[in-house]
Amino acid sequence: MKEEQQQQPTSPESDHQHERKTMEKFWGATVETWNSATFRANQYKRIVQKKIDLTSLHKKISTAHADLGKKIDDLYQNGNDNVMEHPDVMNMLKGLGSMRQAAAGLEEEIVKIKNEEPPEDEMQPPTGGNA
Repeated sequence: MKEEQQQQPTSPESDHQHERKTMEKFWGATVETWNSATFRANQYKRIVQKKIDLTSLHKKISTAHADLGKKIDDLYQNGNDNVMEHPDVMNMLKGLGSMRQAAAGLEEEIVKIKNEEPPEDEMQPPTGGNA
């Protein structure tokens, strides 16, 4: 029994194969970690940019609301009875609608980006000519 439990001597070739497999596993894990980290960093960058765009758009919407309120007040003060049917008011309302749609689109894009998963990486560890 003791003879069976003793390890067989390993050849230099088998040591080299084991070393190569270990390096390939290490390389694969390194590449996977690198790809995951770069994917997440890029994902975060895209989300931040979309949020900046969304904040800018919300500021434009607030400004448009103030402009619309002023326009309606000016028209009313000048005796216009149908301020809501005035062409300037209608155009401003259409513009606000477009901005709200754009904001909703940005919010959807942010959710999509957040839900993205890294693609399966097909990179293989490099093979050297010295094998």
